[in-house]
Parts: sequence; C-alpha cells; structure tokens
Amino acid sequence: MFTFEVMTQNHAQDIAHNWHYQGKFSYYNMESDKEDLVEFLDPDKRGHSNFIVVNDNELIGFFSFNKVADNTIDLGLGMRPDLTSKGKGLEFLKAGLAFAKSTYKPEYITLSVVTFNQRAIKVYKKIGFVEGDTFIQDTNGGSFEFLKMIYTERSNSTSGGWENE
Repeated sequence: MFTFEVMTQNHAQDIAHNWHYQGKFSYYNMESDKEDLVEFLDPDKRGHSNFIVVNDNELIGFFSFNKVADNTIDLGLGMRPDLTSKGKGLEFLKAGLAFAKSTYKPEYITLSVVTFNQRAIKVYKKIGFVEGDTFIQDTNGGSFEFLKMIYTERSNSTSGGWENE
C-alpha cells in the first residue's frame, strides 16, 4: 500500500544529499545540478506539489505534480536508488498516476525523460505513455537529449483507460 505525503524540508534534504545513483544514473543525483538542487531544497519553490511515497513505513520515492496547463500535469519522480532495477517501477508509477488522477483530475499527464534512460522509457511505455518530441536541454554540466512523453485516457485505451488503474 502506497501512501503520499507532502514533502517536508527534512525529506527534501534527505533525498537531495543521501540518494546517490551509480554509473550513468548518477546523472539523477540531486547534487549533479546546482540549480535543480536549490529549487528542490527551497520550500517556496517546491510548494505543495511534491510528495514522498511511503510503503510499509519506508520512504521509497517521490513525485512532483506541476500544473502546466488547465488540463495537464507534468510529472517528475524518483525512486530510492537501492530500489531501482528490481522490477518495482511499474507498481510505483501506477500509484503515482492514480494519485495524480484522483487529486488533480488532469486530461493529460506529461513527463520528460533523458533518452539514455531506456529502462524508464520502457516502463513509461508499458503503462501507456506515448512518445512525443525530443529536445536538448542544458543541465547537469552538459547538454542532454530528452524525450517528452504523454499519457491520456486515449493513449492508455489498450489497457482499459484511467478507470482500471
């Protein structure tokens, strides 16, 4: 059972300074991009749209839900490093989508993922996200290619739509 709680300053500091990914995924370490780190640690910028995810009284990840249009939520997420690559991503993502749909009632959910993260892209596609455009973004000390992905009731019609999740 996943529960969502508004991220506190202590949670943000713990995630930012203690969650360290290995190899090419070190790209996701919060300390890799000073601007992102400052934003993540600033309670005013973080607002009330960042949530931690708890399972069995254990912090397992976080989601951010940013309204980018009247009917669109842009999703950001992270799973605790020791839980990645263990087949838990789909269940974690389903919980985040269900929370987004019940809390914000969007027509569209978008996310952007760095294109080298094929394991994440595979999970996003499996749950019903479809590929959009790619773009280059300067971040983490370099320029990286990102893929915009979109989730709608229509794009997820093969798995039963919103109501079956």
